[in-house]
Amino acid sequence: MIYRVCKSFEVESGHMLSKHPGLCRYPHGHTRRIDVILAATQLDERDMVCDFKVLRLALRDHLARLDHSMAMNKADPMVKALEPMRDRLVLFEADPTTEVFAKSIFEFLRSEIAQNKTYHDDRGDPYRFPATVRLERVRVTETSTSWAEVEAD
Repeated sequence: MIYRVCKSFEVESGHMLSKHPGLCRYPHGHTRRIDVILAATQLDERDMVCDFKVLRLALRDHLARLDHSMAMNKADPMVKALEPMRDRLVLFEADPTTEVFAKSIFEFLRSEIAQNKTYHDDRGDPYRFPATVRLERVRVTETSTSWAEVEAD
C-alpha cells in the first residue's frame, strides 16, 4: 500500500522567457500554485505520511524568495537593467519556465529531506521528515489551464 499526501502553496511571481518567440519574452506574472506530493509505504509513529507543518517549515524561506520576485535566465541581457531590484531577482541557469520552477523546488526539497534536518515552529516545537517519507512529485500550476510537474524516477 502506498500513502500519499499533498501540501499546496501559492506564490506571486513574475518572469521573462528570453528564448520565447512570443509575448512571454516580456515581463509578466502569475499566481503559481505549488503542489508537493510525498509518499510512504507505512505511516509514521503519529499515523501520518508526514506532518504538513514540516513541509511548510522546510519550504518557508525558499518559497518566500520566489514570492513577489522576478525570475530570469541569468544570461538574459535585461538582468543588468534590473540590478537595482536585485533583492527580488531570482536568477536561473535556464529560462524560468514552469518546468524549471518545478525542478528547482523539487531539487531543493529532496535535498532538505535527505539532510534529515530538524525544523522549529514559532513556539520552538521540533519537526522532522519521517525516515519513511519520499518526495514523489512537485507540480507548479501557472494558469487555470496550465501546469508542469517533476516526478522522482
